[in-house]
Amino acid sequence: MNYLLTHLPPQGALLGIAVAALVGGLSRGFSGFGAALVFVPLASAAVGPRAAVPVLALLETVSCLVFLPGAWRYAARREVSVMVAGAILAVPVGSLILAHADPVGLRWGLTVLVFMAVGLLASGWRYRGRDSVPLTLGVGAAGGLMSGAAMLGGVPPAVWWLGRSATARVMRASMNLYFAILTVAIVLAFAWRGLFGWPGLWLALVAGPAYGAGLWGGAALFGLASETTFRRAAYALILAAAVLGMPLWDPLTGR
Repeated sequence: MNYLLTHLPPQGALLGIAVAALVGGLSRGFSGFGAALVFVPLASAAVGPRAAVPVLALLETVSCLVFLPGAWRYAARREVSVMVAGAILAVPVGSLILAHADPVGLRWGLTVLVFMAVGLLASGWRYRGRDSVPLTLGVGAAGGLMSGAAMLGGVPPAVWWLGRSATARVMRASMNLYFAILTVAIVLAFAWRGLFGWPGLWLALVAGPAYGAGLWGGAALFGLASETTFRRAAYALILAAAVLGMPLWDPLTGR
């Protein structure tokens, strides 16, 4: 017990991680995505990104267990499976690009792309073409690249389903299934690299109840939202991804 207590993080870090988990859980529970967009910047300000990201991976196992049954029932399973394959293959490529490219310039470029995508969707544009495996695989690969390069991996799938005029239920379920599969791969990779230590486990234990409350609250809000409200909230989350992904906030998060 003394060994465990010596690895207990400061109270300020515990409070900060709990607040970040609550807000991130609300986003995730409502839309099916957005946890990383909200949690990582807020939690990084409290404990640093190297601690925040593994904690989110552990918290995501909770949302997978909560939402997987409904996600499997309503999701576009064929699209999700192809998309996840593209994402898993492209994540290392995104990390490689980040390692060799100017990270600040790269992230500014990704931010501009996200703003352009939201502007296109807000204009009323919808994709009317036929579905195809190469196109869906490309969307997943774009998500993998953006995830490896700037932690924005949820944006391309969200833009894809919004542009296909998917219903709120189908989009939310598809995002939940997409992240459930990716979370398994991420947790295994983090465990293999030894990224889960006692301080991170303490943070996850403290953040878990707050994240669960956020998931519950977000799911309740989803049940009250109309299709229009859901789409507007999804646009706002994607915009938040662009804003929070800007290098302007690096001094606040210790990057």
